[in-house]
Amino acid sequence: MKNLIKFLVFVLLVSAGISALYDYRLKHGGLNLLARIAPEKYTLAATAATVDPKDVGALENLNRERRTLVSSVVPSVVSIKTSKKVAVRKYMDPGEFFNRGPRQYSNPNEEAMVQNSLGSGVIVSEEGHIITNNHVVDQVDEIEVQLSDGKTKKAKLIGADATVDLAVLKIDEPGLKPLKFGDSDGVQAGDFVLAIGNPFGFEETVTDGIISSKGRPNRVDGFGDYLQTNAAINPGNSGGPLVNLKGEIIGINTAIYSRSGGNQGIGFAIPSNSVHAAFESLLKQGRIMHGYLGIQARALVPGTKETEGVIIDEVVADSPAAEANLKPGDVIKKFNGHDVKSFPELRSLVSQVEVNKKVEIEVLRNGRTVKVTAEIKEQPVDSQTSRNNPRQSPAPRSTPAPDDSDDDSNNNNNSKNDDDSGPLTSVQVGELTQDVARRLDLPNSVRGVLVTKINGEVGELRTGDVIEQINQQAVTSVSEYKKMAASLDPNGTTVLSVCRHRTRSFVVLRGR
Repeated sequence: MKNLIKFLVFVLLVSAGISALYDYRLKHGGLNLLARIAPEKYTLAATAATVDPKDVGALENLNRERRTLVSSVVPSVVSIKTSKKVAVRKYMDPGEFFNRGPRQYSNPNEEAMVQNSLGSGVIVSEEGHIITNNHVVDQVDEIEVQLSDGKTKKAKLIGADATVDLAVLKIDEPGLKPLKFGDSDGVQAGDFVLAIGNPFGFEETVTDGIISSKGRPNRVDGFGDYLQTNAAINPGNSGGPLVNLKGEIIGINTAIYSRSGGNQGIGFAIPSNSVHAAFESLLKQGRIMHGYLGIQARALVPGTKETEGVIIDEVVADSPAAEANLKPGDVIKKFNGHDVKSFPELRSLVSQVEVNKKVEIEVLRNGRTVKVTAEIKEQPVDSQTSRNNPRQSPAPRSTPAPDDSDDDSNNNNNSKNDDDSGPLTSVQVGELTQDVARRLDLPNSVRGVLVTKINGEVGELRTGDVIEQINQQAVTSVSEYKKMAASLDPNGTTVLSVCRHRTRSFVVLRGR
């Protein structure tokens, strides 16, 4: 009892000491609490606006018009959430990741994990059809669509096509507001556009910009087929619409060119005319049917008499072009009533034509204008690597291309040639086995070679990437890759189509 009394007395003394110290510091300004509590005098700005609204009437009107445009199109844009169950190794030896030989692992070493991804889409029909990118919904188990009012609906995958990177979903919901397709052929650089989507999970994000470029005639890397915009596009924007001042879809956002993985003002959208043709083909035919003319062609050489058009290098036997009596050396000036200024433009026009439809082609042959009629057919399965792509003549070579051996020890100093300075010299690749594809959780549609080692830096290329195409030509094997890499111009621009995990993108390598 005495000890308890002593303890209580001790506590009282300590409390009294703390209180006394607090009062002392308060009275002598140590804490200056009274000064802090005292009201601080302030004067707000003038009640009148700094700028008279009459002086910025045009900007006020622009503000109102912009709000009207945004409020009209946002309800048609959806967020897409996907999930997939994948088997994950519980452990992995560091040295076996890039093992070329197939390995089997027992189930006790694996566990299930759900992967979630985000994307965007746009409603295009009153029945609930939604367009998005194929890579947004490729090989997933479940697709959910979140509408602008917050409702979440299960979505059905109607069909998809990896070649054009488009997919069509459908939801059952009354009262939807679809957006209309605009005419992407009429779009010009400088046109005002809005990009709407779900970047990084931020729904209904609106960014604005202009069309930066379209249909570059000298590109063979695929970018010439797209609309380029400086409207901010980031991961999650894929599948969302690019709209014009009328609120019409003029493109589907699909890719960005970036050194950081985020927006740098260079985004790309699939033109709406190509999207519309693919959409109707899928719903009518059950698949996206790619129009096929059957030519190998290239752009005209600058400085020649004819500056616009596409010159035919080769006509594929038994193709629509052959049946229409097109000949090597013909310069295609018009296709189906449209002027042809570049090969990407021609390729886009062909893709928009309904299969089995006859079109008129105007060519320049031996100085004379000749008109022929061709019936566009569906692209054959075996024409993927020889499809209507412009060809580039390889740079003259003084020595043969290296063989397909994986043993670099055979390449001594005396056997070095101009390939040693190529853009892919420092990149080592291996075959993409099913086992490695499974461990990397790659889409089933991925075909190409696996990057196993990079000596130094090669653009944004990373170990573990899968190179699917080089300058829009499919890479089917390591030997094919080596031949293509050996023929690249070290002073030119090389564009790689790359799959990293479940995301497809482009890697651009600039020449010296």
